[in-house]
Amino acid sequence: MDPGLKAALRQAALAARAAGGDDAALTRHLIAALAPHRGQVLAGYWPMRGEADPRPAMAAHDGPVCLPAVIGPARPLEFRAHGDRLEPGRFGTSHPPADSPLLRPQVLIVPLAGFDRAGHRLGYGGGFYDRTLESLRAGGPITAIGLAYAAQEIRAIPAEPTDQPLDLVVTDQGVILPQA
Repeated sequence: MDPGLKAALRQAALAARAAGGDDAALTRHLIAALAPHRGQVLAGYWPMRGEADPRPAMAAHDGPVCLPAVIGPARPLEFRAHGDRLEPGRFGTSHPPADSPLLRPQVLIVPLAGFDRAGHRLGYGGGFYDRTLESLRAGGPITAIGLAYAAQEIRAIPAEPTDQPLDLVVTDQGVILPQA
């Protein structure tokens, strides 16, 4: 795999993300996509650097909500119950403190730089979500929902054996079910 190609795709997708999109439509589509998962443990994220914002849909979710925390290099993410307190984490993230209860999410809203219609996700290069999704899927079924502006779509993302696919992608233009 040519790392230069992924870096160029990531740079183009992040530039497209910077233009933003229709946040109200994005929230409506995400709330609708989460409706079948009422009562399930939902992992969201606290947005940074122009990421699509899942917080309104997280607040509307009827069930427990947790946020990821990076606990070390090359390790899966840890999910902590979302409460009133957040603290700064690695890479500019925000997450609940270490004394928050740990939860195992059944549904994850996954941040991304870019996506394609096959369900491939272009992340930020650390592999945290790929390791996490692999680990969670080994323990049972989960639903991974990519969240992005439609402008972040890439025609084709070169997939590697360690890449974990998304089950659907929610954009400000609607829901995309991956196609082979």
